[in-house]
Amino acid sequence: MEYIDQPERITEIRSLIENKASLKKFYIDLYHRMKACLQNCPNGGSALELGSGGGFVKDIISEVITSDIIPYSGVDLVVDASHMPFDDNSLKFIGMINTLHHIPDAESFFKEAQRVLMPGGRILIIDQHSGYISYPILKWAHHEAYDSSVSDWKFTSTGPLSSANGALPWIIFQRDRKKFETLFSNLDIVKYEPHSPLMYWLVGGLKKWSLVPESLYTFFKIIDEFLCYISPNFGSFVSIELKKTK
Repeated sequence: MEYIDQPERITEIRSLIENKASLKKFYIDLYHRMKACLQNCPNGGSALELGSGGGFVKDIISEVITSDIIPYSGVDLVVDASHMPFDDNSLKFIGMINTLHHIPDAESFFKEAQRVLMPGGRILIIDQHSGYISYPILKWAHHEAYDSSVSDWKFTSTGPLSSANGALPWIIFQRDRKKFETLFSNLDIVKYEPHSPLMYWLVGGLKKWSLVPESLYTFFKIIDEFLCYISPNFGSFVSIELKKTK
């Protein structure tokens, strides 16, 4: 598990994404969600991605500052989400994909986010959702920890990627929503939108295999959308949009 925390792994991650066409299309769809959110942000200020890793957000949103807590080659900044090197009210947007559940002190992150965002600025968190399909995978088959019984939003971290609690998005924005709204009254929850029930699992995530050839990507995407139309709780991922009010 320690290997996944090493900066040298970035070459492997980027190569894997580039060589799995359906996985790359999946990330492109997520980046377009970020782009749509950014278009609703104020003028001025900077846009930041936390946990950029081996991603390619700048292919879709050129203005975004990329960052990661691991000093990967190619990212603009090394940033701890709980201690961000930005002035008060200086960012218009923070985007993060599969990052929240790796932050060992989520409350400290939201305090920082509330500080650095300008009024009207937005956060888009795309992360795991405890849905009908994903819950058994996250609970029993995934390599990352998943514990929905914890009383707070913290966990002990031994490494940025090797440590996690996959239940955090559900805990914070579903189980503890009232607590979030009390602690962060300046961060309105604009939406909690589950999506993508099957695609990530079928393309194999960051494994070397994939069950979805590029030619069938649109077909499986339609199936995903249909399942979420039946019930949002089929979603394996969720887009959580927050807006700073003042």
